[in-house]
Amino acid sequence: MRIDRRLPEFSAARRLLGIVFFTLTLAGCNPFAAGPPNGAPESQLGETSTIARTPNRSAAPANAAAAGVFTYHNDLARTSLNAKETILTPANVRAKSFGKLFTNPVDGYVYAQPLYVPGVSIPGNGPHNIVYIATENDSVYAFDADEGGPAIWQSSLLEGGTPVPSNDFRCDQIVPNVGITSTPVIDPATGTIYVVAMVKHDSPKGPKYAHRLHALDIATGEEKFGGPVSIAGSVPGIGEGQVKGTVAFDPFPHSNRAGLALANGVVYIAFASHCDMNWFHGWVFAYNAGTSWPKSGQTGKLSLRAVYNTTANGFWGSIWHAGGAPAIDSKGNIFVVTGNGTFHGTDYGDSFLKLSLHGNSLRAVDSFTPFDQKILDEQDIDVGASGPILLPDQPGSHPHLVLGAGKSGTIYVVDRDRMGRFVKGGNDRQIVQVIRGAIAGNYATPAYWNGHVYFGSLNDSLKSFSLANGRLSEAAVTKSAGVFGYPGASPSVSADDTRNGIVWAVQNDDHYRSGPAVLHAYDATDLSRELYNSSAVGTRDVAGPAVKFTSPTIANGKVYLGTQNSVDVYGLLD
Repeated sequence: MRIDRRLPEFSAARRLLGIVFFTLTLAGCNPFAAGPPNGAPESQLGETSTIARTPNRSAAPANAAAAGVFTYHNDLARTSLNAKETILTPANVRAKSFGKLFTNPVDGYVYAQPLYVPGVSIPGNGPHNIVYIATENDSVYAFDADEGGPAIWQSSLLEGGTPVPSNDFRCDQIVPNVGITSTPVIDPATGTIYVVAMVKHDSPKGPKYAHRLHALDIATGEEKFGGPVSIAGSVPGIGEGQVKGTVAFDPFPHSNRAGLALANGVVYIAFASHCDMNWFHGWVFAYNAGTSWPKSGQTGKLSLRAVYNTTANGFWGSIWHAGGAPAIDSKGNIFVVTGNGTFHGTDYGDSFLKLSLHGNSLRAVDSFTPFDQKILDEQDIDVGASGPILLPDQPGSHPHLVLGAGKSGTIYVVDRDRMGRFVKGGNDRQIVQVIRGAIAGNYATPAYWNGHVYFGSLNDSLKSFSLANGRLSEAAVTKSAGVFGYPGASPSVSADDTRNGIVWAVQNDDHYRSGPAVLHAYDATDLSRELYNSSAVGTRDVAGPAVKFTSPTIANGKVYLGTQNSVDVYGLLD
């Protein structure tokens, strides 16, 4: 890893003091403070890398009380809710008072969601609120979240290699390079950001490809816990690519699209493929996070704990999620949704899966597969084109629900305790609810707030469905006037608990010709009421060129939006 450093050299003592200060400032900072009323557990979340700058001149002080955004869509339930946003309200998110504040350039496309940590103690430079940005050129940046200017640090994770050109895969799914695609995850307790980077090394025998898990110090960008480690593993099976009854992970055709997840000291990494290349499967890797926190206080190393293959005796079954991360409940169960592939025995194409980690074994303990899976598979109508979310506990006989919708636009509401598995020739009545035709094809993870679920599907309005007694309304209760083209939008919600809800959505349908992203803000109680639109005020607030599947991050009165060459920061104008 190359680290650009402009900060003075730090002694071990000063680094230790910085870590102690950081830990104290985040005491009581719950990763789920904004988060799931379903009681998802606190987890140990990730880290980051280097460049330095002048002392903080920001008008906004480093604020350790602000809600951090440490993981994709804010919490392990993937609700995309920041319920501690007290600055931005429907009354002040208007063109006259809200707009683009500054832009920080970066070296590549930003597919990963920006992450935010308040009050990070930078050695020799004091506390800063930090936003972390990862790019497809395998760079991670730490920027002051409240003012423009050079990065506090920047780390290259190339390790002597290069990002992988999209042309290597003959696939334009991720362009123009493939480096860091997934959203990293941050552990505020240890001050670590976990990142997966894909790299290419040329050799006399041809190119070699690798996915590597890095653990970076969020204050300095330095590598921790013996990282990086190359992601590798195998499972018994006779599926595609098997050799003598073993299916080994091949880094070349596989893409880490889904965001990283961290719970109970384990980092979960899910894989799909680049387009529909041959010889691929859906994979989930469980890596020890590198520390035995909180009991022994001793530092360990990143190490493989377990590996799971969705189609070990068949093929495909990717975990696409359109960037959405695996969801994890209060018992540590992991929920993913797969794309098309074989479905028989222990192969789970087009299925909702509940995975459980026991010792060094990661296995499927329950599942739901639609009755028309064969048709969905044959017509490439992936159920897992978007990620799942876990809903808050509900009254009645089905208190624990997981929800998702894929390319067909069918919304599936599934009991997490009894998922229903597969009923041949049935109609999916074994699950809690099936809603067909209420949304268009879905490539975006929905969001939740205050009894409402928000979908931003393909060529459709942004829609809100009410949730009562464990059931969604059969039709949208409100919707936006505008329509979102391909690939739709993964909405985010900011609110002050149950007040002042705002739904944020990025319109990325001009990404194919590098047109600008458009940031929208809607009244969460009535989506027909658009509060703000970044394209509606001339050139003042125009965002950088769009990247498909991006999600905005809202924290401490600002909105952070990744583009093809920058992170754009929006907030209240002076």
